[in-house]
Amino acid sequence: MTASTTLKTNGKFGPLWNQLLPIFLTLIVFLLLVAVLWLEIQVLNVSAHTGIALQIHLTDILLGLTIYLKTSVDFAIFMARLMENNTGLRSRIAIEIGTAVGNAAGTMVVLAIWAFFKEVEPLLALMILVAALVLFRLAEEGLEHAQEGYGRYPRWFQKCVFVLEYGLEKINKAIAPVLRYIVPKTDMSNRSSLRFWPLLGFAFTIPFILGLDDFAGYVPVFSVVNVYGFAIGVFAGHMLLNILLYISPAATVRVVKNPIISLVGSLAFIGLAIWGIVEVVHLLM
Repeated sequence: MTASTTLKTNGKFGPLWNQLLPIFLTLIVFLLLVAVLWLEIQVLNVSAHTGIALQIHLTDILLGLTIYLKTSVDFAIFMARLMENNTGLRSRIAIEIGTAVGNAAGTMVVLAIWAFFKEVEPLLALMILVAALVLFRLAEEGLEHAQEGYGRYPRWFQKCVFVLEYGLEKINKAIAPVLRYIVPKTDMSNRSSLRFWPLLGFAFTIPFILGLDDFAGYVPVFSVVNVYGFAIGVFAGHMLLNILLYISPAATVRVVKNPIISLVGSLAFIGLAIWGIVEVVHLLM
């Protein structure tokens, strides 16, 4: 049996090729998006005088990757359902390209807005305040996942989740009238058996909106990290999640919804939100 017949069986690509090609494509798309990000920062440094360093530090990449994976529960569930109902190599390629470009586009839009507004302190303060409000919402969503199966954990864990959930629910109800005009709604309803281009478009839309939402919440950390490395970490987190989802969707979703991980992540988001509000007060003083 030749190599070509190994990769092809009865005129169709074999399972090995169906695994290797999308993973290779995932890496290529990641590198292309990093190149586009580099070009965007070059343009922003000239047009908005942002002074964003193009140096890459491992700590910034790891921070961006970690935070992305923590906020990726909804996306992981969306991807798993989309893959389940749109099987085959062409569908996998459409989902990979669409979700990667959508996530990166949302990230780069927020980066551009931040670059132009950061020198105007009232506008920067407004952006950080919105980011802090988004973080409170993300924290509550994380606690919803922490409640799933948390009966197996100690009573102090359950009490901590209950108290935080109660407080965040009150906060988010109060700020909901403001956020609903700023943060777009996402239609994550299931789509099955789409052709290549409609599937590509749908796979782009949800990650683009989630990318806008999540990366806007990261604005408070921009003052202490290298934005270029942090954004690369976000792209790398998406690439890693994509690969893991195709290897084992159920196991990947189960890990990102782990109650302990969800609680720790929610506490981190609350801390970042409070830090952002302190920064807003400092800017306006």
